[in-house]
Amino acid sequence: MVIQVNNLEETEGLGRKLGAMLFPGAVIALIGQLGAGKTHFTRAIAEGLGVRNPASVNSPTFVLIQEYPARLPIYHFDAYRLKTSREFAELGAEEYFRGDGVCIVEWADRVPDSMPEERLEIAIRITGETARLFEVSAFGNAYEALIQNWNGV
Repeated sequence: MVIQVNNLEETEGLGRKLGAMLFPGAVIALIGQLGAGKTHFTRAIAEGLGVRNPASVNSPTFVLIQEYPARLPIYHFDAYRLKTSREFAELGAEEYFRGDGVCIVEWADRVPDSMPEERLEIAIRITGETARLFEVSAFGNAYEALIQNWNGV
């Protein structure tokens, strides 16, 4: 599925809608160059999940993982600084993936061997100053059903 958004408001709406639809154990793999808006999109997903303080959602580049309380616990990973999938696995990612929260992994393409088979993968491409193209791939029945109901903006 491909979704074009024209501005930040549409990106936020897309993320909030996705967040409202997520389920326990959901894994979102985000891919995109620096400045593509992965963290901004994550903040919108967190808003859709009912995070109490959306402003607290920021890039975990230096701490590698942030946790946020919401309707479902949110585990926000950043694999940018990791050199191998093994380093990511050593964070205990597998345990998080099997838990009841929602895992959002920025730079998931840097740790492909650590990503679960079933996941929602979203590649964000810059198409303008605030315009983005979201290429969404569902891996697994639950994610196929999710994107059937999450029809964009």
